[in-house]
Formats: sequence, C-alpha cells, structure tokens
Amino acid sequence: MARVLSGDLRRRVVAAVDGGMTRRAAAERFGVAPSTAIKWVRQWRQVGHIDPRPQGGDKRSHRIEAHAEEILGLIDERPDLTLAEIAAHLKQVHGLRVALSTVWRFFARHGITLKKNRPRQRARAA
Repeated sequence: MARVLSGDLRRRVVAAVDGGMTRRAAAERFGVAPSTAIKWVRQWRQVGHIDPRPQGGDKRSHRIEAHAEEILGLIDERPDLTLAEIAAHLKQVHGLRVALSTVWRFFARHGITLKKNRPRQRARAA
C-alpha cells in the first residue's frame, strides 16, 4: 500500500513548480515520481490544498446500518434467523444486496453473536 508523503514535501514540490520549474524537474529534484508531482500540482490548482485523502476505513457499512432497527427487530422476533435469511429479507423488502459477510460484520459491530449448532451446544454441556 502506498504511504502518505509529508505535507512539507508536497508544499516544496508545488512551490518549485509555481516558481517556474517543470513538474518533472521538481519531481526529480525532490525524489518523487513525476506522476505524483503532476497530481499534487493539479490538486493544488483545482482544490486549493494538497492534503492527502484519508486512507482505508469503512466506506459502505452505512448501507446496512440504515436498516439496523429493522434487522435487530427481526432477530428479536425470530432469534433463529440465519445470515442468509436476513440478507434475503433485505433484498426482497429494500432491494439491498448484501453479502453474508456484511451481515456478519453488522452483528459483530453490534456485539451480537448467533450460535446455531445445537448438537455442539449439547456436547459442551455434557
């Protein structure tokens, strides 16, 4: 994964280009790729800053979190629902296609564990 380069380096590259140096010459002088210098200068001129964009993190859980009350209500009504049944319900009612792993992570975020294997539970008690 690419690392974020310092804001000071970004400012020096942009200042060199604003001072009359070409983007490629500034990139060579400061030891960055020419495409990086080109992107930084473009961002400076279009947006007005050269701050890096956030990296990583969750970008799509809001889709399923919008239906959190409904999903938690379904589990309260029928605690034996499977992840597949919940995903099918979301698709049928809301047209929202989610993977089983998405539903699983939803429950993990909310601290809910669903144990389905009754024979295994009986074996532990014995």
